[in-house]
Amino acid sequence: MSFVEDFSPNGGRHLYVPLQDRMDAAEARELVEALALMATSLDPSPHQNITDGCIRVPGSVHKSGGHQTLITPLSQAYGILRRRNPRHAVIELRTALAPELARKRALKAREAKAVATQRTGGLQALSLRIGSEAPLRRAARTGLYDTARYKSPSEARMAVLNHFSACGWSIQDIQNELAGQFPGLAALYGDPERQGRLLPYEWAKAQVFTGSKAPQKPLPRRDREKSALINNTSPPLPTGGAGNRTSAGVHQLVNDLENILYAVLDHRLQTRGREGLSLRLLMRGLLGYMRAKETDILDVGCRTLAASMGKHHVTIARLLPVLVQASDGILTKIADARHKAADVYLIQLPEHYQQLAKELSWRKGKIHAVRPVFRALGDPAALVYEAIERGRHCLTTAAIARTAGISRNASSAALAAMEDLGMIARDGRTWKTTTVNLRTLADRLGVLDDYLEHISRNRHERAVWHAFLDRFLKDRIDETSFFDPEVEEHWIRPDEQMHLWHAA
Repeated sequence: MSFVEDFSPNGGRHLYVPLQDRMDAAEARELVEALALMATSLDPSPHQNITDGCIRVPGSVHKSGGHQTLITPLSQAYGILRRRNPRHAVIELRTALAPELARKRALKAREAKAVATQRTGGLQALSLRIGSEAPLRRAARTGLYDTARYKSPSEARMAVLNHFSACGWSIQDIQNELAGQFPGLAALYGDPERQGRLLPYEWAKAQVFTGSKAPQKPLPRRDREKSALINNTSPPLPTGGAGNRTSAGVHQLVNDLENILYAVLDHRLQTRGREGLSLRLLMRGLLGYMRAKETDILDVGCRTLAASMGKHHVTIARLLPVLVQASDGILTKIADARHKAADVYLIQLPEHYQQLAKELSWRKGKIHAVRPVFRALGDPAALVYEAIERGRHCLTTAAIARTAGISRNASSAALAAMEDLGMIARDGRTWKTTTVNLRTLADRLGVLDDYLEHISRNRHERAVWHAFLDRFLKDRIDETSFFDPEVEEHWIRPDEQMHLWHAA
């Protein structure tokens, strides 16, 4: 898209995008507000109303002295203003800004819901924060930080890097966004030379602090090598009994369970409507945690599962017993929650499914619950994307609806939404995934902020619950309180007393 650029004496810049076709005020405002979400220094106010917001054209006198100066060469600017941008250039711009447009529509829907709730007197029940942004994200975007908490820019940027490391970012992602949506983090370094020297070092420290670096695997023990416990509180080493699964055994079990999930369980849960969608994704989340933890016994709490699925923890607590009954022996609850520990579940392959699991071939790829981007697109879109991503061959729209187990209308709507965002593309009559980064797309949609807020809320609620439990430990009677060391309380049997008397 062609544009003309000028700058003012105070350092501001103007970009002029001439169009061949007229554009109404609502469409112009929508595009400019979407651009403002991507470029935080952009002022959208000149296009947010139809009566005010005029700007100085090149050559105009500036109020602080001097004139607006044209940057684009005069002959080139004349050609751009004479030919102007065609309609397809605007369509390409809207396609590039599809995540920001969707995010802006979601924010406006929130604001409308908040206003409606306030007018109906339900403001106290409203727990949704409008336009929420994590403080560390704000510091990375603007370079402003809480001086009462961080004494220097060094501490502030280390907190920002720790935050990104805990969120699973890489140093390449950080470097790409320093000149994009997080220029404030670059400003905290002062100059590019200092940034290039300190960023790799501080990022390594952040990874160590957050535990993002994969720990070094211990060397295998030699045969007949004995290991002594350091003290009496050290956990005993596993003896290799039948109940201990190896890492490879757990991954093989998950592969078999995935086959049963796709071949049998998904079809049974399709009849449960919207609840069935949540149950299917919950089962995928449990299998994902099973593979990550490399164990068939899970004690993952409802709040952790809720954060990974984008739902409320009360909904997860309601769905888990339903999934136990509907899983046909795959998921079994073996222990109730006690104190700070969550419910314990056993995931196994029932005997009546073992032969079927052997006959089916494994599928490549990871299994996911609900990735952050689908918190904005919905559960049907997650299942449709999974059907395309993990399909053994490219699928048509009808085949995707059958594979995903959702209706044709819901499948078509999900495909259209993901195509607008560039997540998938048509290849003739079939669909295929693109190379778009889902994490970056989720960030552009504003979903990561909601995800981080969900995690922060979970941490606060856990802290409150643990504090409530710990208050009962203050009055706990210690074992030594039952005995008085100055009093002899040993009871001697009568026959021993007679023996002592005779001996005396």
